[in-house]
Formats: sequence, structure tokens, C-alpha cells
Amino acid sequence: MDLGYPGISGRRVVITGAGRGLGRVLATAFDAAGARLGLVARSERSLREVADSLHGDPLVCPGDVRAAGFNESVAENMRERFGGVDVWIANAGVSPQVSTVEQTDPEVWRDIIDVNLTGAFLGARAAAAVLGEGGRIIVTGSVIGQRPRPGLAAYAASKGGVQALVQTLAQELGPRAITVNAVALGWFDTGMGAHWHRDTERESDIVGHTALGRWGVAEDLPGVYLFLSGAGAAYVTGATITVDGGYSLL
Repeated sequence: MDLGYPGISGRRVVITGAGRGLGRVLATAFDAAGARLGLVARSERSLREVADSLHGDPLVCPGDVRAAGFNESVAENMRERFGGVDVWIANAGVSPQVSTVEQTDPEVWRDIIDVNLTGAFLGARAAAAVLGEGGRIIVTGSVIGQRPRPGLAAYAASKGGVQALVQTLAQELGPRAITVNAVALGWFDTGMGAHWHRDTERESDIVGHTALGRWGVAEDLPGVYLFLSGAGAAYVTGATITVDGGYSLL
């Protein structure tokens, strides 16, 4: 089953942050499309729950994406299990915390930057060592990286950094026919956005600033990742594709 995205079946795909939320949605979609998966998250229990819900037999890799050695071990385990990696999706991230710059604890800043940006860098670094010609790196970004909001300095900086990282990697890895792209997500009613969705005032404000007049749902998410991973996106690199229902337009 290719879900209309040619070239996915049999692809060896790593998905970080796969234990819940949007990462779980991606794991389900790529599994349905016939990919061979390596699932990464901090919690082994959550990864096992996801793995048990899939049709395939994914590699389960619990650990911390902030550690270079862990990312390298994921790449090596994929090589031992499946013979290599074709697609690395750096999706692991932590939620924004709303506070002014003066109120932001330096440790909170470091944690958000370390997971959202350094984790993506270390994953891409590990992926680059094992990806062959036609390999893909996809990093989950955010419209907040393009349109920052007050109180989200750390989160905005981490996601803005993702876009710069992707553009740099695209230039470095292009000669090897490896593409590198980002997906800038808007407001989804699952994953990290779920608790914001339950806040009536905030939910209404976000809908009012979204061209389609609604939050994103799980079905809105996988298509762009599947496209970027497949045969039709071989000439797309260094791009940030926004999936936000038009939030960044208003």
C-alpha cells in the first residue's frame, strides 16, 4: 500500500519523537505505506505501544536525541537490522513555555534548544554518515520559527535555527544527491498543541488567525512527509514547507 506516494514501500525510515503525538501519526502513516521503521523516543514503553499498533516490525530505539552517541547508535542499529537508512525524520521536540525573556530560566532555554535544534543537528549528522544517494533528511520545524510570538523566545529561536540548519545541510549534502528539508507546522490538535487547543481563549485566537478557520488534525500531517520521502521530491531541497492552514498569512 503506497497511499499514493510512490517510492515509500521498503524505504528504511527513522522517526524521532515517535512515541506520541505527531510522531506517532507519522509512524502509523509510514508503516501503512510499507516503510521499514526505526522508532526513536525517550520512553521505551511509549515506543513499544506504538510498535505494537503497527503492521510491520519496527526497530525500537529508546534514548536521548541530545546525545551524539545515541544518534550514531540508531544509525548503526538500522544498518544492522535493515542494511542502512534512506530517510531520517528529526521530529523530536519539546513544548514551548510561555514566559518573557526576563522570566525564562536559562535551563529551560537550554533544554528547548538542545532537544529541538541540537537534537536535529546530531540526528542529521548521524544520518549523513549512513545515507546513500537519494537519501532524505526531514526536520520538523514550526511557524513560530517564521512568525515568533511574545513569550516564546526559546521555542522560536530553536525552530528558526532549524530552517538555517536545513539550508546549510542541503548545500553540504547536495553533491551526494541527499535532500534536506523542513516542515514548518502550524497549530495541531494533537501532540504538543493539544493543551493549547483545550484553552478556549487561545484556541479561538489561533482559529481567528488561520485562513482555513480551524486547527490541524492528524490527517493533515503525513502527506508532506511522505512526499518529501518519496520519488517525487528528488529535486526539492533546502526548502521549508509550511503546513499551517494559512496561520502565517494573517
